[in-house]
Amino acid sequence: MKKLLFSTAAAVSLMAETTELETLKTQMVHMQQTLQSMHEKINALESSNAQETPPSEILPLTGPNNGTLSNLDFSLILDTSYVNRSQKEERLSALNTPGFVKSPLSESPYNPSNGFNLNYAEVALHSVVDPYLDADVVFHVAEGGVEIEEGYLTSRNLPYNLRIRGGKLLSEFGRINAQHHHAWNFSDLPLVYRSFLGHEKLKENGVQFQWIAPTEPYLMFGIEALQGSNYASFGTTPITNSYDGSTLASSPAKPSLIVGYAKTSMDIAESTLLAGASVVRGESRIDFADSDPAFSGKSTLYGVDFTLKHYFDSYSSLSWQSEWLYRTMEGRQFSDNGSALLDELSGRKQAGFYTELVYAPDQTWRFGTRYDSIYHNALSVEGVDRHLPGSMEQISAMIEYHTSEFARYRFEYAHSNALFTTAGERQPLDSFIFSVNLAIGKHTAHSF
Repeated sequence: MKKLLFSTAAAVSLMAETTELETLKTQMVHMQQTLQSMHEKINALESSNAQETPPSEILPLTGPNNGTLSNLDFSLILDTSYVNRSQKEERLSALNTPGFVKSPLSESPYNPSNGFNLNYAEVALHSVVDPYLDADVVFHVAEGGVEIEEGYLTSRNLPYNLRIRGGKLLSEFGRINAQHHHAWNFSDLPLVYRSFLGHEKLKENGVQFQWIAPTEPYLMFGIEALQGSNYASFGTTPITNSYDGSTLASSPAKPSLIVGYAKTSMDIAESTLLAGASVVRGESRIDFADSDPAFSGKSTLYGVDFTLKHYFDSYSSLSWQSEWLYRTMEGRQFSDNGSALLDELSGRKQAGFYTELVYAPDQTWRFGTRYDSIYHNALSVEGVDRHLPGSMEQISAMIEYHTSEFARYRFEYAHSNALFTTAGERQPLDSFIFSVNLAIGKHTAHSF
């Protein structure tokens, strides 16, 4: 009887284990089917997202603070000043630098008036459009209105160290031309730039090609094709006879300017050297609105720049920056003698330079001085030399205080002997400028 009971119990136990095993097998099959179904759905969703999401949305772009997806940088630069000059605005507007297009300080977008000036609010937008393009737009907002200071597209990831930029841009001719006002070491342009290129410098619609050589040290070559609207040396406005309406010189084919340059940089112990050579050549149409006499012909502007910066430590440095410019103009000039226009052969050869030294003992203070000179100013009309002042100079000094990297306070003094009356009398000018510059937002870093 006991054997029967034991046998029955063993059979029941074996049947129970078999039933449980079958149940487990069935559950595992269901789980495998569920996992397979989920895996197929995940693959389908990933494939759908990859097809529908544009490249710009899958770039690894994250904000610096919250990690959210973002591809737009925004910044605002605010510049104000208090100015005290030894000449009033109406007096300044009647003065000029002989041999150059009239470009009075009172017409400058920076510090134009005695007293208080709201110079500008510069709004800059930068975006990575997609893996192939960057976009930049800089708005210059002043009391007189809003201007697009720059607006251009820049290529990304081109092979062979190539870069292409197109739109409205500051040419990389020379050193200071490509810099915005708030990156200058002084509140006004050097005399030679102001005389050869005007207050706007070489800022044009056009296209820029650059190539970086695979060498050590750094070596970059660039070429630009620009519209040619610069009023001080070039220009595209046709020249018209005010007496009979006839065209004295038609507008040139556009683009009318070609710019070329080579730039290099190297580190020498605790110092960095930057040097470059540039040339721009194009048609000139300087009409009566900008100059008397008017001019039609070809102009060439050469430039050599040199910057040496020595670092004493992480926060203190000494910087020496210089540029030399030389201009030739060949063509015809049109003079109004009160009853008729004189059409005469004309040529100009002019040269000048600036050199500046800036010392920063720490992150808070900077001290600087600059010397400007136009030392060669030759004009010939019908082969006969005309007497023009050949020694025009300006000297400046500044002290700058920073409460942070976003706030700058600068006091500057300048003495100029480069201005003359229409009767040819030299008029010295003393200027005192106190300026405040504030930066808000993410702004592209400037070169030293």
